[in-house]
Amino acid sequence: MLLLLILFPLAMAGLAMLLPWYQGRSWLLPISGGLHLLLSALCVTESGAVLGIWIGLDALSKLVLIVISLLYFGCAIYAVGYLNLRRDRGNKAIVPYLLVFLSTMTLAISARHFGLLWVAVEATTIASAPLIYYNCNRLSIEATWKYLLLCSVGIALAMLGILFIAYAALVGGAVPVNLHIDSLLSGATNLSRPWLHAGFVFLLVGFGTKMGLAPLHTWKPDAYGEAPGMVGALLAGGLTSVAFLAILRVMQLMSAAGDGAMARQALLGMGLLSLLIAAIFMVRQPDIKRLLAYSSVEHMGILAIGVGIGGLATFGAMLHLVNNALTKGCLFLSAGNIQRGYDSKQLSKVHGAIATLPISGSLFLAGFLAIAGSPPFGLFISEFTILRGIFGSGQIWVGLLMLALLAMIFIGMGATVLSATQGGPVKVDNQFKDSFLLVVSPIMFLFLVLMLGVYLPESLQTALREAAELLEVHP
Repeated sequence: MLLLLILFPLAMAGLAMLLPWYQGRSWLLPISGGLHLLLSALCVTESGAVLGIWIGLDALSKLVLIVISLLYFGCAIYAVGYLNLRRDRGNKAIVPYLLVFLSTMTLAISARHFGLLWVAVEATTIASAPLIYYNCNRLSIEATWKYLLLCSVGIALAMLGILFIAYAALVGGAVPVNLHIDSLLSGATNLSRPWLHAGFVFLLVGFGTKMGLAPLHTWKPDAYGEAPGMVGALLAGGLTSVAFLAILRVMQLMSAAGDGAMARQALLGMGLLSLLIAAIFMVRQPDIKRLLAYSSVEHMGILAIGVGIGGLATFGAMLHLVNNALTKGCLFLSAGNIQRGYDSKQLSKVHGAIATLPISGSLFLAGFLAIAGSPPFGLFISEFTILRGIFGSGQIWVGLLMLALLAMIFIGMGATVLSATQGGPVKVDNQFKDSFLLVVSPIMFLFLVLMLGVYLPESLQTALREAAELLEVHP
Protein backbone atom coordinates (compact mmCIF):
# COMPACT_ATOMS: atom_id res chain seq x y z
CA MET A 1 0.00 0.00 0.00
CA LEU A 2 2.86 2.41 0.79
CA LEU A 3 4.51 1.67 -2.56
CA LEU A 4 1.17 2.28 -4.27
CA LEU A 5 0.90 5.60 -2.46
CA ILE A 6 4.15 6.71 -4.10
CA LEU A 7 3.71 5.21 -7.58
CA PHE A 8 0.00 5.86 -8.12
CA PRO A 9 0.41 9.64 -8.72
CA LEU A 10 3.19 8.92 -11.21
CA ALA A 11 0.91 6.60 -13.17
CA MET A 12 -1.82 9.24 -13.17
CA ALA A 13 0.73 11.80 -14.40
CA GLY A 14 1.49 9.56 -17.36
CA LEU A 15 -2.22 9.19 -18.05
CA ALA A 16 -2.67 12.97 -17.89
CA MET A 17 -0.02 13.45 -20.59
CA LEU A 18 -1.83 11.03 -22.91
CA LEU A 19 -5.41 12.10 -22.21
CA PRO A 20 -6.68 14.44 -24.97
CA TRP A 21 -9.73 15.72 -23.05
CA TYR A 22 -8.95 19.06 -21.33
CA GLN A 23 -11.61 18.88 -18.61
CA GLY A 24 -10.99 15.20 -17.99
CA ARG A 25 -7.29 15.91 -17.49
CA SER A 26 -8.14 18.50 -14.83
CA TRP A 27 -10.45 16.10 -13.01
CA LEU A 28 -7.59 13.61 -12.68
CA LEU A 29 -6.24 15.88 -9.94
CA PRO A 30 -9.10 15.57 -7.40
CA ILE A 31 -9.60 11.90 -8.31
CA SER A 32 -5.92 11.20 -7.62
CA GLY A 33 -5.93 13.44 -4.55
CA GLY A 34 -8.98 11.69 -3.11
CA LEU A 35 -7.50 8.23 -3.63
CA HIS A 36 -4.18 9.40 -2.19
CA LEU A 37 -5.97 10.71 0.89
CA LEU A 38 -7.82 7.41 1.30
CA LEU A 39 -4.61 5.38 0.97
CA SER A 40 -2.83 7.75 3.34
CA ALA A 41 -5.56 7.27 5.94
CA LEU A 42 -5.20 3.51 5.61
CA CYS A 43 -1.41 3.70 5.96
CA VAL A 44 -1.65 6.00 8.97
CA THR A 45 -4.03 3.64 10.78
CA GLU A 46 -1.68 0.68 10.25
CA SER A 47 0.59 -0.10 13.18
CA GLY A 48 3.66 -0.20 10.95
CA ALA A 49 3.65 0.80 7.30
CA VAL A 50 7.10 -0.35 6.18
CA LEU A 51 8.58 -1.32 2.82
CA GLY A 52 11.94 -2.88 3.62
CA ILE A 53 14.49 -0.68 5.37
CA TRP A 54 14.36 2.16 2.82
CA ILE A 55 10.76 3.30 3.09
CA GLY A 56 8.43 3.37 6.08
CA LEU A 57 6.20 5.51 8.24
CA ASP A 58 6.70 6.44 11.87
CA ALA A 59 4.67 8.83 14.01
CA LEU A 60 6.34 11.92 12.51
CA SER A 61 5.92 10.91 8.89
CA LYS A 62 2.35 9.74 9.43
CA LEU A 63 1.40 13.16 10.77
CA VAL A 64 3.02 15.00 7.86
CA LEU A 65 1.61 12.55 5.30
CA ILE A 66 -2.02 13.01 6.30
CA VAL A 67 -1.61 16.81 6.40
CA ILE A 68 0.00 16.94 2.96
CA SER A 69 -2.58 14.60 1.46
CA LEU A 70 -5.49 16.59 2.86
CA LEU A 71 -4.00 19.87 1.65
CA TYR A 72 -3.36 18.43 -1.81
CA PHE A 73 -6.90 17.11 -2.12
CA GLY A 74 -8.36 20.53 -1.35
CA CYS A 75 -6.00 22.24 -3.81
CA ALA A 76 -6.85 19.63 -6.46
CA ILE A 77 -10.56 20.46 -6.21
CA TYR A 78 -9.72 24.14 -6.54
CA ALA A 79 -7.49 23.38 -9.55
CA VAL A 80 -10.44 22.13 -11.60
CA GLY A 81 -12.18 25.49 -11.36
CA TYR A 82 -8.95 27.45 -11.76
CA LEU A 83 -7.75 25.59 -14.85
CA ASN A 84 -11.18 25.96 -16.43
CA LEU A 85 -10.59 29.73 -16.28
CA ARG A 86 -7.05 29.41 -17.64
CA ARG A 87 -7.68 27.57 -20.86
CA ASP A 88 -5.41 30.11 -22.54
CA ARG A 89 -2.47 28.62 -20.64
CA GLY A 90 -3.56 25.00 -20.97
CA ASN A 91 -3.21 22.16 -18.47
CA LYS A 92 -1.22 19.51 -20.32
CA ALA A 93 1.93 20.41 -18.37
CA ILE A 94 0.66 21.63 -15.02
CA VAL A 95 -1.52 18.60 -14.27
CA PRO A 96 1.29 16.01 -14.70
CA TYR A 97 3.73 18.18 -12.73
CA LEU A 98 1.24 18.55 -9.87
CA LEU A 99 0.86 14.77 -9.73
CA VAL A 100 4.63 14.20 -9.86
CA PHE A 101 5.00 16.80 -7.09
CA LEU A 102 2.60 14.76 -4.93
CA SER A 103 4.60 11.59 -5.58
CA THR A 104 7.95 13.18 -4.71
CA MET A 105 6.60 14.70 -1.50
CA THR A 106 5.20 11.31 -0.50
CA LEU A 107 8.56 9.66 -1.18
CA ALA A 108 10.38 12.27 0.92
CA ILE A 109 7.95 11.79 3.79
CA SER A 110 8.32 8.01 3.81
CA ALA A 111 12.10 7.84 3.21
CA ARG A 112 14.00 5.97 5.94
CA HIS A 113 17.43 6.55 4.38
CA PHE A 114 19.21 9.91 4.27
CA GLY A 115 20.34 9.35 0.69
CA LEU A 116 16.81 8.57 -0.48
CA LEU A 117 15.50 11.52 1.51
CA TRP A 118 17.97 13.80 -0.26
CA VAL A 119 16.97 12.49 -3.70
CA ALA A 120 13.27 12.91 -2.93
CA VAL A 121 13.67 16.48 -1.63
CA GLU A 122 15.66 17.40 -4.74
CA ALA A 123 12.95 15.79 -6.89
CA THR A 124 10.35 18.06 -5.27
CA THR A 125 12.38 21.04 -6.50
CA ILE A 126 12.43 19.74 -10.07
CA ALA A 127 8.72 18.91 -10.03
CA SER A 128 7.61 22.23 -8.50
CA ALA A 129 9.75 24.64 -10.56
CA PRO A 130 7.51 24.41 -13.69
CA LEU A 131 4.48 25.06 -11.47
CA ILE A 132 5.96 28.40 -10.38
CA TYR A 133 6.58 29.27 -14.06
CA TYR A 134 2.97 28.54 -15.07
CA ASN A 135 2.11 32.15 -16.00
CA CYS A 136 5.13 32.30 -18.35
CA ASN A 137 5.98 35.96 -17.89
CA ARG A 138 9.11 37.89 -16.95
CA LEU A 139 8.41 37.86 -13.23
CA SER A 140 7.52 34.16 -13.08
CA ILE A 141 10.68 33.08 -14.88
CA GLU A 142 12.75 35.27 -12.53
CA ALA A 143 11.02 33.68 -9.54
CA THR A 144 11.57 30.19 -10.96
CA TRP A 145 15.29 30.69 -11.53
CA LYS A 146 15.74 32.17 -8.07
CA TYR A 147 13.88 29.20 -6.58
CA LEU A 148 15.96 26.69 -8.55
CA LEU A 149 19.26 28.40 -7.81
CA LEU A 150 18.83 28.90 -4.08
CA CYS A 151 17.19 25.54 -3.39
CA SER A 152 19.80 23.72 -5.49
CA VAL A 153 22.60 25.37 -3.53
CA GLY A 154 20.80 24.42 -0.33
CA ILE A 155 20.33 20.82 -1.36
CA ALA A 156 24.01 20.63 -2.38
CA LEU A 157 24.97 21.74 1.13
CA ALA A 158 22.62 19.09 2.50
CA MET A 159 24.51 16.49 0.45
CA LEU A 160 27.74 17.56 2.14
CA GLY A 161 26.00 17.23 5.50
CA ILE A 162 24.97 13.66 4.68
CA LEU A 163 28.55 12.83 3.67
CA PHE A 164 29.81 14.25 6.97
CA ILE A 165 27.36 12.07 8.88
CA ALA A 166 28.53 9.03 6.93
CA TYR A 167 32.11 9.89 7.83
CA ALA A 168 31.09 10.36 11.46
CA ALA A 169 29.79 6.79 11.40
CA LEU A 170 32.99 5.55 9.73
CA VAL A 171 35.24 7.26 12.28
CA GLY A 172 32.99 5.91 15.02
CA GLY A 173 33.73 2.36 13.87
CA ALA A 174 30.59 1.49 11.94
CA VAL A 175 31.39 -1.17 9.34
CA PRO A 176 29.81 -1.26 6.86
CA VAL A 177 28.70 2.38 6.87
CA ASN A 178 25.10 2.96 5.88
CA LEU A 179 22.75 5.92 6.03
CA HIS A 180 19.61 4.11 7.10
CA ILE A 181 17.97 6.31 9.70
CA ASP A 182 17.18 3.45 12.07
CA SER A 183 20.77 2.15 11.93
CA LEU A 184 22.19 5.61 12.60
CA LEU A 185 19.84 6.15 15.53
CA SER A 186 20.75 2.83 17.12
CA GLY A 187 24.48 3.61 16.90
CA ALA A 188 24.25 7.37 17.44
CA THR A 189 26.38 7.37 20.60
CA ASN A 190 29.32 6.00 18.62
CA LEU A 191 29.29 8.74 15.97
CA SER A 192 32.29 11.08 15.82
CA ARG A 193 31.10 14.30 17.45
CA PRO A 194 33.01 16.86 15.32
CA TRP A 195 31.84 15.29 12.05
CA LEU A 196 28.28 14.86 13.36
CA HIS A 197 28.16 18.54 14.34
CA ALA A 198 29.45 19.58 10.92
CA GLY A 199 26.87 17.36 9.25
CA PHE A 200 24.09 18.87 11.33
CA VAL A 201 25.08 22.43 10.40
CA PHE A 202 25.16 21.66 6.68
CA LEU A 203 21.88 19.75 6.80
CA LEU A 204 20.19 22.51 8.78
CA VAL A 205 21.32 25.10 6.24
CA GLY A 206 20.45 22.87 3.29
CA PHE A 207 16.99 21.75 4.34
CA GLY A 208 16.44 25.10 6.09
CA THR A 209 16.73 26.77 2.68
CA LYS A 210 13.97 24.53 1.39
CA MET A 211 11.89 25.18 4.50
CA GLY A 212 12.41 28.93 4.17
CA LEU A 213 13.95 29.72 7.56
CA ALA A 214 15.59 33.15 7.70
CA PRO A 215 18.09 34.13 6.41
CA LEU A 216 17.61 31.36 3.83
CA HIS A 217 14.12 32.49 2.83
CA THR A 218 14.85 34.86 -0.04
CA TRP A 219 13.29 32.67 -2.74
CA LYS A 220 9.89 32.64 -1.04
CA PRO A 221 8.50 36.14 -1.77
CA ASP A 222 9.14 35.80 -5.51
CA ALA A 223 8.04 32.16 -5.83
CA TYR A 224 4.88 32.53 -3.76
CA GLY A 225 4.08 35.88 -5.34
CA GLU A 226 4.23 34.69 -8.94
CA ALA A 227 2.91 31.12 -8.66
CA PRO A 228 -0.82 30.34 -8.96
CA GLY A 229 -2.66 30.36 -5.63
CA MET A 230 -2.96 26.57 -5.44
CA VAL A 231 0.78 26.18 -6.08
CA GLY A 232 1.54 28.73 -3.37
CA ALA A 233 -0.64 26.76 -0.97
CA LEU A 234 1.20 23.52 -1.76
CA LEU A 235 4.58 25.21 -1.34
CA ALA A 236 3.71 27.06 1.89
CA GLY A 237 1.73 24.28 3.55
CA GLY A 238 3.15 21.19 1.87
CA LEU A 239 6.74 21.51 0.70
CA THR A 240 7.83 23.45 3.79
CA SER A 241 6.34 20.72 6.00
CA VAL A 242 8.35 18.11 4.08
CA ALA A 243 11.55 20.14 4.53
CA PHE A 244 10.74 20.56 8.23
CA LEU A 245 10.38 16.78 8.53
CA ALA A 246 13.86 16.39 6.98
CA ILE A 247 15.27 18.73 9.64
CA LEU A 248 13.46 16.76 12.33
CA ARG A 249 15.20 13.59 11.11
CA VAL A 250 18.53 15.27 11.80
CA MET A 251 17.20 16.46 15.16
CA GLN A 252 16.37 12.84 16.05
CA LEU A 253 19.94 11.85 15.28
CA MET A 254 21.43 14.69 17.32
CA SER A 255 19.18 13.90 20.29
CA ALA A 256 20.03 10.20 20.14
CA ALA A 257 23.74 11.11 20.10
CA GLY A 258 23.36 13.29 23.19
CA ASP A 259 23.79 16.59 21.35
CA GLY A 260 20.15 17.64 21.29
CA ALA A 261 20.88 20.84 23.24
CA MET A 262 23.19 22.17 20.52
CA ALA A 263 20.66 21.40 17.81
CA ARG A 264 17.84 23.03 19.74
CA GLN A 265 19.82 26.22 20.29
CA ALA A 266 20.51 26.47 16.55
CA LEU A 267 16.83 26.00 15.71
CA LEU A 268 15.79 28.49 18.37
CA GLY A 269 18.13 31.14 16.97
CA MET A 270 16.94 30.67 13.38
CA GLY A 271 13.32 30.65 14.55
CA LEU A 272 13.62 34.01 16.32
CA LEU A 273 15.46 35.48 13.33
CA SER A 274 12.66 34.30 11.05
CA LEU A 275 10.07 36.09 13.18
CA LEU A 276 12.17 39.26 13.13
CA ILE A 277 12.60 39.22 9.34
CA ALA A 278 8.88 38.56 8.84
CA ALA A 279 7.95 41.43 11.18
CA ILE A 280 10.19 43.86 9.30
CA PHE A 281 9.01 43.00 5.79
CA MET A 282 5.30 42.78 6.62
CA VAL A 283 5.14 46.44 7.55
CA ARG A 284 3.59 48.41 4.65
CA GLN A 285 3.72 45.35 2.40
CA PRO A 286 1.81 46.33 -0.79
CA ASP A 287 1.55 42.83 -2.33
CA ILE A 288 -0.95 40.44 -0.73
CA LYS A 289 0.79 37.27 -1.96
CA ARG A 290 4.26 38.41 -0.93
CA LEU A 291 2.66 39.19 2.42
CA LEU A 292 1.66 35.52 2.67
CA ALA A 293 5.23 34.52 1.78
CA TYR A 294 6.58 36.44 4.77
CA SER A 295 3.81 34.90 6.86
CA SER A 296 5.22 31.52 5.85
CA VAL A 297 8.68 32.64 7.03
CA GLU A 298 7.07 33.63 10.33
CA HIS A 299 5.38 30.31 10.91
CA MET A 300 8.42 28.28 9.91
CA GLY A 301 10.15 30.27 12.63
CA ILE A 302 7.43 29.37 15.13
CA LEU A 303 7.86 25.68 14.27
CA ALA A 304 11.62 25.97 14.78
CA ILE A 305 11.16 27.75 18.12
CA GLY A 306 8.74 25.07 19.35
CA VAL A 307 11.15 22.24 18.58
CA GLY A 308 14.09 24.32 19.82
CA ILE A 309 12.48 24.72 23.25
CA GLY A 310 11.39 21.07 23.53
CA GLY A 311 8.93 19.43 25.89
CA LEU A 312 5.41 20.86 25.73
CA ALA A 313 6.51 23.35 23.06
CA THR A 314 7.40 20.44 20.75
CA PHE A 315 3.85 19.12 21.09
CA GLY A 316 2.63 22.63 20.24
CA ALA A 317 4.91 22.71 17.18
CA MET A 318 3.43 19.45 15.88
CA LEU A 319 -0.07 20.90 16.24
CA HIS A 320 1.10 24.13 14.65
CA LEU A 321 2.34 22.22 11.61
CA VAL A 322 -1.20 20.95 11.02
CA ASN A 323 -2.86 24.31 11.62
CA ASN A 324 -0.38 26.25 9.49
CA ALA A 325 -0.76 23.97 6.46
CA LEU A 326 -4.56 24.17 6.49
CA THR A 327 -4.67 27.93 7.10
CA LYS A 328 -2.15 28.59 4.33
CA GLY A 329 -4.43 26.59 2.04
CA CYS A 330 -7.33 28.91 2.86
CA LEU A 331 -5.25 32.08 2.50
CA PHE A 332 -3.49 31.29 -0.77
CA LEU A 333 -6.60 29.99 -2.51
CA SER A 334 -8.71 32.98 -1.47
CA ALA A 335 -5.84 35.35 -2.38
CA GLY A 336 -5.68 33.67 -5.79
CA ASN A 337 -9.38 34.38 -6.29
CA ILE A 338 -8.89 38.02 -5.31
CA GLN A 339 -5.96 38.38 -7.68
CA ARG A 340 -8.01 36.84 -10.48
CA GLY A 341 -10.95 39.12 -9.78
CA TYR A 342 -8.90 42.32 -9.71
CA ASP A 343 -6.22 41.26 -12.23
CA SER A 344 -3.76 42.42 -9.58
CA LYS A 345 -2.34 41.59 -6.17
CA GLN A 346 -1.21 45.13 -5.36
CA LEU A 347 -2.95 47.25 -2.71
CA SER A 348 -3.07 50.14 -5.19
CA LYS A 349 -5.78 48.20 -7.03
CA VAL A 350 -7.08 45.67 -4.50
CA HIS A 351 -9.51 47.14 -1.98
CA GLY A 352 -13.09 46.43 -1.01
CA ALA A 353 -12.58 42.71 -1.64
CA ILE A 354 -15.40 41.67 0.70
CA ALA A 355 -17.90 43.87 -1.14
CA THR A 356 -16.59 42.88 -4.60
CA LEU A 357 -15.98 39.15 -3.98
CA PRO A 358 -17.99 38.43 -0.79
CA ILE A 359 -16.92 34.83 -0.23
CA SER A 360 -13.23 35.08 -1.19
CA GLY A 361 -12.82 38.44 0.54
CA SER A 362 -14.41 37.16 3.73
CA LEU A 363 -12.29 33.99 3.63
CA PHE A 364 -9.13 36.06 3.21
CA LEU A 365 -10.00 38.21 6.23
CA ALA A 366 -10.98 35.17 8.33
CA GLY A 367 -7.79 33.39 7.21
CA PHE A 368 -5.76 36.38 8.41
CA LEU A 369 -7.43 36.20 11.83
CA ALA A 370 -6.66 32.48 11.94
CA ILE A 371 -3.01 32.77 10.87
CA ALA A 372 -2.51 35.62 13.34
CA GLY A 373 -3.40 33.25 16.17
CA SER A 374 -6.76 34.75 17.07
CA PRO A 375 -9.21 32.63 19.07
CA PRO A 376 -11.12 30.43 18.49
CA PHE A 377 -8.96 29.19 15.60
CA GLY A 378 -6.53 26.31 15.98
CA LEU A 379 -3.41 28.45 15.64
CA PHE A 380 -4.31 30.21 18.88
CA ILE A 381 -4.14 26.84 20.66
CA SER A 382 -0.86 25.77 19.04
CA GLU A 383 0.87 29.13 19.58
CA PHE A 384 -0.42 29.30 23.16
CA THR A 385 0.91 25.77 23.77
CA ILE A 386 4.34 26.76 22.43
CA LEU A 387 4.37 29.87 24.64
CA ARG A 388 3.37 27.76 27.66
CA GLY A 389 6.31 25.50 26.90
CA ILE A 390 8.64 28.48 26.61
CA PHE A 391 7.61 30.13 29.88
CA GLY A 392 7.39 26.74 31.61
CA SER A 393 11.01 26.02 30.68
CA GLY A 394 12.09 29.27 32.32
CA GLN A 395 13.18 31.04 29.12
CA ILE A 396 11.19 34.18 29.89
CA TRP A 397 13.11 36.45 27.52
CA VAL A 398 12.43 34.14 24.58
CA GLY A 399 8.72 34.16 25.33
CA LEU A 400 8.60 37.96 25.70
CA LEU A 401 10.58 38.48 22.49
CA MET A 402 8.30 36.09 20.61
CA LEU A 403 5.19 37.89 21.89
CA ALA A 404 6.61 41.27 20.85
CA LEU A 405 7.44 40.03 17.35
CA LEU A 406 4.03 38.38 16.96
CA ALA A 407 2.39 41.69 17.93
CA MET A 408 4.43 43.53 15.28
CA ILE A 409 3.50 40.93 12.68
CA PHE A 410 -0.19 41.17 13.59
CA ILE A 411 -0.16 44.94 13.14
CA GLY A 412 1.83 44.86 9.88
CA MET A 413 -0.17 42.05 8.31
CA GLY A 414 -3.46 43.45 9.56
CA ALA A 415 -2.86 46.81 7.88
CA THR A 416 -2.43 45.15 4.47
CA VAL A 417 -5.30 42.68 4.86
CA LEU A 418 -7.77 45.29 6.11
CA SER A 419 -6.83 47.67 3.29
CA ALA A 420 -7.45 44.91 0.76
CA THR A 421 -10.74 43.66 2.16
CA GLN A 422 -12.50 46.74 3.54
CA GLY A 423 -14.30 49.43 1.56
CA GLY A 424 -16.99 49.67 -1.07
CA PRO A 425 -17.32 47.39 -4.12
CA VAL A 426 -14.94 47.94 -7.04
CA LYS A 427 -16.00 47.64 -10.64
CA VAL A 428 -13.50 45.35 -12.38
CA ASP A 429 -13.04 44.77 -16.08
CA ASN A 430 -13.31 40.98 -16.06
CA GLN A 431 -16.35 38.93 -15.20
CA PHE A 432 -14.74 36.78 -12.50
CA LYS A 433 -17.10 35.63 -9.77
CA ASP A 434 -16.80 33.29 -6.83
CA SER A 435 -17.84 29.77 -7.86
CA PHE A 436 -18.33 26.53 -5.96
CA LEU A 437 -15.08 24.87 -7.08
CA LEU A 438 -13.06 27.98 -6.23
CA VAL A 439 -14.39 28.50 -2.69
CA VAL A 440 -15.29 25.04 -1.37
CA SER A 441 -11.66 24.13 -0.55
CA PRO A 442 -10.74 27.30 1.37
CA ILE A 443 -14.05 27.02 3.25
CA MET A 444 -13.17 23.42 4.16
CA PHE A 445 -9.67 24.39 5.31
CA LEU A 446 -10.96 27.27 7.43
CA PHE A 447 -13.64 25.06 8.97
CA LEU A 448 -11.06 22.44 9.96
CA VAL A 449 -8.80 25.07 11.56
CA LEU A 450 -11.81 26.42 13.45
CA MET A 451 -12.71 22.93 14.66
CA LEU A 452 -9.13 22.33 15.85
CA GLY A 453 -9.44 25.47 17.94
CA VAL A 454 -12.65 24.25 19.55
CA TYR A 455 -12.03 20.53 19.90
CA LEU A 456 -8.90 18.41 19.52
CA PRO A 457 -9.84 14.76 18.83
CA GLU A 458 -8.23 12.16 21.06
CA SER A 459 -6.78 10.34 18.03
CA LEU A 460 -5.07 13.54 16.88
CA GLN A 461 -3.77 14.23 20.38
CA THR A 462 -2.25 10.75 20.44
CA ALA A 463 -0.66 11.26 17.00
CA LEU A 464 0.80 14.61 18.04
CA ARG A 465 2.10 13.18 21.32
CA GLU A 466 3.76 10.23 19.59
CA ALA A 467 5.36 12.51 17.00
CA ALA A 468 6.70 14.83 19.72
CA GLU A 469 8.09 11.90 21.72
CA LEU A 470 10.25 10.83 18.77
CA LEU A 471 12.12 14.12 19.12
CA GLU A 472 12.69 13.67 22.84
CA VAL A 473 14.93 10.62 22.41
CA HIS A 474 17.94 10.49 24.73
CA PRO A 475 21.01 8.25 24.45
